[in-house]
Amino acid sequence: MDVASQLQAVAVNSPVSDYTIPDLALPRGDLWVFGYGSVMWRPGFDYMERRPGRLHGYHRALCVWSWFHRGSPNSPGLVLGLDVGGSCNGIAYRVDASDKHAAADYLYHRELVTDGYEAMLVRVYLNDGPVTAPVTAPVTALCFRANRQHPQYAGKLDHGHAADVVRQSKGNSGANPDYVASAVEQLQVMGINDRALANINRLVAEGS
Repeated sequence: MDVASQLQAVAVNSPVSDYTIPDLALPRGDLWVFGYGSVMWRPGFDYMERRPGRLHGYHRALCVWSWFHRGSPNSPGLVLGLDVGGSCNGIAYRVDASDKHAAADYLYHRELVTDGYEAMLVRVYLNDGPVTAPVTAPVTALCFRANRQHPQYAGKLDHGHAADVVRQSKGNSGANPDYVASAVEQLQVMGINDRALANINRLVAEGS
């Protein structure tokens, strides 16, 4: 059985849950949420403040197979995850303390339909302006990293292979090419040049 067939077999037989509760105690007071993928342009929860932020120790990568949001069990797509090493610029949202449990509940339901991601609390350094501006003191934020122990962890893929996967995939949240294009667009607005993601996006468009 080739790699693609093995992945399809795992996807078909992997449970998709309606809700996964991580073993996390939310910080007291307001809750910060760090978005590095679709949460940047489609947060889906109420917030009081939205600011650029940087997380150290992890980088953004198209490293998670998706067989729910942007793919299917028979044709898994690819979505962004936080992988170990480097740093990641994204968007930090401050959620009012009275709304934080509803926001966390929404994000758990959205991000943890399988165990392909892990919820965690991290230190995020906020910017007062562009991503190149000096950072302020860190805040503790909720975010979701790629689960390297789960079959959905794709690791580092050849850009051409990744583009072929993205081009043909579609899931419950829409087409995979739209997801990648939206990520590149949002990063450009923020002044971030993610060369790997931009190159995959270009290859997707060229092959369409």
